Amino acid sequence: MLARAARRKLQHETYKSLQPAFEQIRLPWLCPALLADEKHSRTTSTIACEHRVVAPIAGQRRVPRVASSLSERKNLRGLAFAATAGEYESQDRYVPFENHYAPHEFSPASFQSWSKGGGMTSLPHFDPSSPLIIKDSLTVGSRRIRTSNSMGGDISDIHETLHACLQVGRLDRAEAMMRRLNITYKPDAPELIEAHNEYIGSLLERIVTTKDQALLKYIQRWFEVDLRAKGVIPTAITYALMIRATFQESKSAKVDRTIRRYISLAEQAGVLDEAMHITLSMLNSQELGRLTRIAPMTFQPAPEIVLVHADTKTTTTDGPDLLSNFNAPEVRPAEQKGLGLDALMKSLSVFSGAPSMGNEGETEVGSEEATRSFQYMRQKRIEEDTLTSAVDRWRVETEQMKKMGIDNSLGLQNIGVLMWAWHEALVPLIREEIQKANEADGLTDKGAIDRERQAYGPFLQYLSPEKLSAVTILTCLTAVSTSGVDRALRLSSLLSRVGAAVQDETLADSIKNNRNAGIWRNLSLPDRQQKLASLVKRIHTHSSLAKFVREAEILPHSAKDHSWSTTIKTKVGAVLVAHLIQAAKIHVRRVHPTTGQESKEAQPVFWSTHQYDRGKRVGVVRMNAAMAQKLSKEPVHSALSKHLPMIVEPAPWKGYKQGGYLLQAVSVVRMGLGDQQMKSYVQAAAESGDMDQIFAGLDVLGRTPWKINRGVFNVMIEAWNTGTAIANMPPENPKLDYPPEPEPSDDPRVRQAWRYRIKVIDNERSGFHSTRCFQNFQLEVARAYLNETFYFPHNIDFRGRAYPIPPYLNHMGADNCRGLLLFGKGKELGSAGLTWLKVHLANVFGFDKASFQERQDFATNHLTDIYDSASNPLGGGKWWLKAEDPWQCLAACMELKQALDSPDPTRFVSHLPIHQDGTCNGLQHYAALGGDAIGAKQVNLEPGERPSDIYTAVAEMIKSEIVEDAAQGVEVAQLLEGKVTRKVVKQTVMTNVYGVTFAGAKKQVRRQLEDLLPDFPDRSTVNLDIASYYIAKRIFKALSAMFNGAHDIQYWLGDCAARICEALTPEQIQWIEDDAAGKAESTPFASVPIDRKNIKEEQSRFKSSVIWTTPLKMPVVQPYRTPTSRLVATHLQSIALTEPSISDPVSKRKQLQAFPPNFIHSLDATHMLLSALKCDEVGLSFAAVHDSFWTHAADVDIMNRIIRDAFIRMHTEDIIGRLAAEFSARYKDCMYLASVRANSVLGKKILALRKHTRQTGKKAKQASKFRELLDERRRVRLLASADPAEQAEGEAMMTPSRLFLETADENDLAPLEQLEETGIGKIPSIQQALQSPDLTQEHDEISDVNEDPGDTLQPVGSDGQEEPTTFSADFEHGKIEAVAETDPENELIVQDSMQKTKSKIGKTSKKDRKVLIWLPLTFPPVPKKGDFDVTRLKNSQYFFS
Repeated sequence: MLARAARRKLQHETYKSLQPAFEQIRLPWLCPALLADEKHSRTTSTIACEHRVVAPIAGQRRVPRVASSLSERKNLRGLAFAATAGEYESQDRYVPFENHYAPHEFSPASFQSWSKGGGMTSLPHFDPSSPLIIKDSLTVGSRRIRTSNSMGGDISDIHETLHACLQVGRLDRAEAMMRRLNITYKPDAPELIEAHNEYIGSLLERIVTTKDQALLKYIQRWFEVDLRAKGVIPTAITYALMIRATFQESKSAKVDRTIRRYISLAEQAGVLDEAMHITLSMLNSQELGRLTRIAPMTFQPAPEIVLVHADTKTTTTDGPDLLSNFNAPEVRPAEQKGLGLDALMKSLSVFSGAPSMGNEGETEVGSEEATRSFQYMRQKRIEEDTLTSAVDRWRVETEQMKKMGIDNSLGLQNIGVLMWAWHEALVPLIREEIQKANEADGLTDKGAIDRERQAYGPFLQYLSPEKLSAVTILTCLTAVSTSGVDRALRLSSLLSRVGAAVQDETLADSIKNNRNAGIWRNLSLPDRQQKLASLVKRIHTHSSLAKFVREAEILPHSAKDHSWSTTIKTKVGAVLVAHLIQAAKIHVRRVHPTTGQESKEAQPVFWSTHQYDRGKRVGVVRMNAAMAQKLSKEPVHSALSKHLPMIVEPAPWKGYKQGGYLLQAVSVVRMGLGDQQMKSYVQAAAESGDMDQIFAGLDVLGRTPWKINRGVFNVMIEAWNTGTAIANMPPENPKLDYPPEPEPSDDPRVRQAWRYRIKVIDNERSGFHSTRCFQNFQLEVARAYLNETFYFPHNIDFRGRAYPIPPYLNHMGADNCRGLLLFGKGKELGSAGLTWLKVHLANVFGFDKASFQERQDFATNHLTDIYDSASNPLGGGKWWLKAEDPWQCLAACMELKQALDSPDPTRFVSHLPIHQDGTCNGLQHYAALGGDAIGAKQVNLEPGERPSDIYTAVAEMIKSEIVEDAAQGVEVAQLLEGKVTRKVVKQTVMTNVYGVTFAGAKKQVRRQLEDLLPDFPDRSTVNLDIASYYIAKRIFKALSAMFNGAHDIQYWLGDCAARICEALTPEQIQWIEDDAAGKAESTPFASVPIDRKNIKEEQSRFKSSVIWTTPLKMPVVQPYRTPTSRLVATHLQSIALTEPSISDPVSKRKQLQAFPPNFIHSLDATHMLLSALKCDEVGLSFAAVHDSFWTHAADVDIMNRIIRDAFIRMHTEDIIGRLAAEFSARYKDCMYLASVRANSVLGKKILALRKHTRQTGKKAKQASKFRELLDERRRVRLLASADPAEQAEGEAMMTPSRLFLETADENDLAPLEQLEETGIGKIPSIQQALQSPDLTQEHDEISDVNEDPGDTLQPVGSDGQEEPTTFSADFEHGKIEAVAETDPENELIVQDSMQKTKSKIGKTSKKDRKVLIWLPLTFPPVPKKGDFDVTRLKNSQYFFS
């Protein structure tokens, strides 16, 4: 939006009759200093009990917290002192986080006092006994209602279709759906009254626009008759809407009387204050004045209010003239004649000069404010200019072809011309489809296709047919291109992507169309609050204000976040893709095989078919071979990305979807479809202020200005245009010759090897081309931003790790991207900066394991090479190409040369980011958590004269073992002796801390050995499989020895996760108890049939995710669940869809294995954000790539102290102890399924007890599923009773849980097999069982190990199939009866599943059988911490280096 500061006086005619003096309002958001003291005690109206418990409410919008901009957040520090970097530099005892200790006088108590202080750079106070809890374990999947008059299916889809009908003007259909909802819900259901309010509100918006008196009377009749007939009780929102509607009455005499009636009704209902507060936000000045006469209220005099939008604050330091000549060198296209690249360049046309901005661009460029306004207009243009530029380009290309006299039917079209032809054919089909969907409502005899049209029709009307066509074409081609033009694309994936793209464009259009809808919608939340505070005297407390704003923010309804379900997106995608298949044609030339006569014909570009994937028949979409060949030369990537770098500072983060881009709604947390629970927690945390520091940290990262390194860019363009392979740029025409085809008589294995080699070459060639095309896009983006200062808005993943949102060019990209980027703001080097510039050059060259002095000497000794590289990079000695990161090395060479050539190198203004990287940062956190002295030394937590290298240390340990084994005659050791390098072990060591399995580690090692030893023998006695197993085993052994305490912590984390995932919540247990007692379930539905069996199964699932809170108070929810699928009929074919839900059971294997690495990721994210906030506070520029922190060369020393102090601050607290306390509070009163060995003393006692208490009969068998669970619950309740008789009854009860508590302890529990893969360096027992004493026989024995689906567990977006877990699928869902089939005597016995899956090890014996028992959810004791003192890190100069 335009940046402007406007002084406005809220003057109303009625003020003249009001009192001249008024009482001063005391509101927290008007007094930041007062609010600062309340920051940590702030709660919301939804918080109750001893914990912060939030009950989920369907459709509820969260209240954005009060501190809505970074400047406001800084003000919350009150009187806290914020020193500058300059002040710190003059102090030898500089400590960024606490000024009470020197490097050799550290005091842990100082950190405790620091934590009590205010400010964004302090760790917030967190009480682990009172975590944020959302009680959602009884959430059930979406209910389905019977179809009637083409309305039925999922109730959530009904609500979304209602919203769509209201937005696109399908009022008849909307009325019919409302009447259906009246029948479906009970009168007091909150979902029903919300639907009524949305219905009335949407009609009201139409009345305000059209002044339709008939529609006004319809609304009044609906309120007076329909709501009353149904028994629906109006809310404050309903009365506010009706008051607002009354002002649209043309007969003035009726207005006063009707408004008084609604006010009277609201007063009788006890919601008058809320209704009037909401009404105030909806009225204009004239209406407000009339309302004060009808219902006199007390107002304050209107103060003079300055409304300054947050987005007006921007600086473009060191930036050139915005309208300077755009004379950058051209980028040679990578054979992308018409599609992605041209579209991207069209989208970037805003950078090529002073584009026409229409009426918005009439401001004369010159003044500072005009410049800012111009920049904001350009930014808006960047965010808006997507689909229109693509369609315009297609049309222009077609017109150019026609002018050249080229017949499009000859098959000579480029892709732009083809897409225009498709567009012209597709638009009429979409328009006709919309017309048929509208007509379907009036049909009396509806077929299946008519009912489908009624379901998806309203959603097609959000956008124009032209936009729908463009979205469909671009999404389909992009999807096919990214998956491989010669491969079949899953139909379900394509349809979902098209539907999601339509939804995204719909949201973008909504934001664009509503941003100037009126002053109220234009105002930010603080401005709205300020305006309302000047008007309303009745609001006396912050809580009532928050309540008012929450209700006001519900309006307008069109602005609500309506997410389409997977079903809706699939149906919308199906109809659009079906029409695209019909419309998209390509002319193909054919030559008759006999006559040689040439002909041409139009063939479909796409078609749908089926194929088998892992034994399942799935729908796929294939592409015409001719089109695939064309796309191989003109590839399509996401060229029309809306998420380009910004040329103004990103909007400060204020809420879940408030921040980053100006117009495009982006979530602050990256989530998948199944992350509804995480979304709820993030919204609740944002509402209560717990996300303030996360938001502030993201704002710091987003405010860092960048610019393009023109020197590197020019070299890169010159190198690119040669078409040869340079640095990480692949060749334009790689020379990859196919091997000769074997003779037909050759061994079949020879032909199989030949086919494999052909496939490898094809994949390599395709990879080169794909990489080159993507780099082409990156260069075009860089070229567009050559004369700009730009910014990268950031968001985070569910663990808190920050990522830049722009996908093409950012500092997290490859070496070529990083080499192109400079800080937008420069700083003089100083003597220290010149030193760090030399160290940085050595680091990016690859000489980064030496001391700092040696690295400086390295740069000094190579000054000749450095000068040659900077002066003649492509024609000289090309020393920079030998670097590990060549483009970054070239950038450093150029920067160092410029500094040394300047009159005073220390005064040279440097823009080059200097990197400081952690030493295997995950292991650094583990070493600090476990107090491992040996491990701490290996990862540079312990001060040393030289940097330690964990990868080299592990490699050396393995080398020594290889020498010993080789001396003993072990063949594989003899072949590996002297050949194992640091590179062989690096990936496995790095990923071990993040959950790599042993099988995955073996694959990693094998890949390195394939590159290092291509001629390694391939015999049955020794081969790469045996060698990789040999090395992987010794890597794990070495890590286990170095990080013993960390291993114990990893195991403890996995054990906690295993128990949580096997637990039922108190709400679930209560539901089971009520169900056993025959109590009816409370449901909002009046007509939805209740399937008790399905509900019982749903409510008895294990649905508890692992949830924890980071040191910055961000809640983290692991999203791994096992969703169910169902068939959905579409235009093309029936598709099996999975729609993840909170009601799905958790995936125990993924939850368990992912928790340790995800927990560590949440800690390194905290460390980075805490460092970013402190760097910003002291005036440093800061950027980060997870555990690599960047700043100016002059500020590296300061940043290093900050990151060390932040790490110490985190780990001087008992992080694991706090986590244990949080778990105990969060999962209080839960019960989980534990297991003991059946042949143990306890196991035998439990079996005897069950045999003694066993009942007979079918009813008793059905009740036995949870009998022991309910018995234990009853026993605990009786013991807690004040009645002595009940206490005695409880004492007399004997349950398996009581037996365990009285006769056993934690050590008697049988561990889960999955836990064996959890600890650092732990080789699972199944691997050990498969070993043979004779190493030469290991190859045959470990063949099953290769079946692991991946190298490392991917915490986000894993598509792997659920592996067998310890308990059967039935038992996983709480169906104990199904397990009873394994033993007719005792239904709570289960065999060791690992023994089942590995039957060749031996048949299951009785000693492997386990007895399952319900126990109160407690957690094992926290592992004892080692003796390493993390404060020693204060003097470790190589912690980050």
